[in-house]
Parts: sequence; C-alpha cells; structure tokens
Amino acid sequence: MNYSSATRATPLTDTMTALENMAVRIVNLCKRFDKFTAVDRLNLEIPAGSIYGLIGPNGAGKTTTMSVISTLLKPNSGAVSVFGHDPVTDPMAVRKLLGYMPDSLGIYTGMEVHEYLNFFAAAYKIPLKARPALVDSLLELVALTFKYSARVDSLSRGMKQRLSLARALVHDPKLLVLDEPASGLDPRARAELRDLILQLSDMGKTIIISSHILAELEDVCSHIAIMQSGKVVSAGSTSEISRANIGKRTIKVRFADGSSENFVLDSDEAQQELIANLMNDSSRGMVEFKRVGSSLEELFMSVTQEEKE
Repeated sequence: MNYSSATRATPLTDTMTALENMAVRIVNLCKRFDKFTAVDRLNLEIPAGSIYGLIGPNGAGKTTTMSVISTLLKPNSGAVSVFGHDPVTDPMAVRKLLGYMPDSLGIYTGMEVHEYLNFFAAAYKIPLKARPALVDSLLELVALTFKYSARVDSLSRGMKQRLSLARALVHDPKLLVLDEPASGLDPRARAELRDLILQLSDMGKTIIISSHILAELEDVCSHIAIMQSGKVVSAGSTSEISRANIGKRTIKVRFADGSSENFVLDSDEAQQELIANLMNDSSRGMVEFKRVGSSLEELFMSVTQEEKE
C-alpha cells in the first residue's frame, strides 16, 4: 500500500450486521498474574473503522487488554476475536492484521531511520524490490522524510514515536493498537500525533488507543471505554456517552486554607444544595467555586467514583 496516496474509506453504516461491524470482540476476558487480577471478566466490542479509546488510570488493565488482543499474553479465561481470528489459537493470522505500538519505544538506536524500517520490512517478508518505495511512503506519512539518514538515537521523543508508528504500519495492518502513544510528548508533538491518527483513520484503519490523560482522546475517538480495576465501567460511542452524561458536571471548590476539593454533581438542584451547604459552613471558608473539566473528564470521575462506592 502506498500510504501517501491512500483514499478515505467508506463510512460504516448502521445497517451492517453486528458480526461484520466488529473488528474486536472480547467476552468475559480474565487475566491474572499470580494472585493479582489485571483484567476481570471484561466484555468489549470494537467496531471496524472506529478510533476506540481505552481510558483509565495506571493499573486499570488497559495494557494487559491490548497485550492479549495483540497475541503477547494468553488470557486465563474468556474469548477474544480479531476480525474473526483467535489470538490464542491463531496468533499468526492476528499478527498479519495488527500493528502494535507499545508504550515503550523499542527503538534500535544504532540504526539509521531508513535502516530501521527496512529491518522490519524484511521481518514481515516484504519483497526486497518493494521496500524502498514502502520506506519512502511511510516516512512521508509520518513527516520524517528529512530524517531518512539520521540515526534513530538522534531523534526527539516525538519523532521516535512517529517512527515507531511507521514501524507498526510496515505490513499495512487493518488494526492498529497504540498503547499510550502520546506519553511524554510536548503539546506540539501530541497535536502532530493526533492529526496522524485521524489521517490513518481516514485511510480505513481501525485504531485502539489507550491513555490515562483524558484530554488526549476526547477530540480523537469515535468510541471510548472507561476502565478501572480491570473492568469496563462505561463504554459506547462518544455521542452515546455525551447523551448519558447530560447534566453531570464537576465543581472545584477552593478553601481559605489553600486546600481544594472536587464535587461531581448530576443536576442544577444538586449544585444549589452544594452552594448552600458550603455557604453555611463557616469553618472552611469557601473562596472559589467553579466548573472544571470536559464532559469526558466529568464522566470518568462520575463512573469511577460510583465504582469505588
């Protein structure tokens, strides 16, 4: 595939059957490490063509889930299907369909940029004659053509992340699994990576992307799943999530002693009651009362708080 000349995929329609529509289907997935349960009876359906965000704090089970999907870990129980293939019983079929970008760079720093991509093209048995054009198109896609002969260890972190993504695209996979791809990037590099992810979606890729920073995913994802303690506590399309979250808001209150506290509210009446209670509590001395966070952040705080309770 020439990435520089790819065309936009036909949008999914609601008339597609559930089976045709799902790139990944997870049923009652469990993964334990000794006595620790990293993923606990997880159920998830990821539509083909979607940008699906897995959101949750560190330790929520995001990386473990992605590792099972990507054939890197075997589950203790449950079932996973990637475009109809089982990562446990048919891992080679899944690997042909999937490009994985781990949260660690995995960069071979002694190589030049073009050598790095050629190395992985050879690993995927890309014909020798096809490799130069493939490397050129991948570097053009990730805006690294000017670094063709640079050593990998000379690249900035943002460039290394883009190169790692190019490596995941060498075999033209249908599914991309990106684990915390924006971790450690500055704002400009995050924006560039976001634009690249949207471009890959326009090419027809299904993309699973994880983050514990909610703002990184809110403007990118078509679907989200909020994870906590190895479970999905809320999932759906961004429009479904928004409709379910109408009226919810997070209020930050700052007190005279310099401390602050967040309150998750679900109605105007609850907000009025909070104001009255704080006004009547002279011992704390409220000095600031404001709404903070996006709707996605508010939903995350709401559902994770409910899970704790």
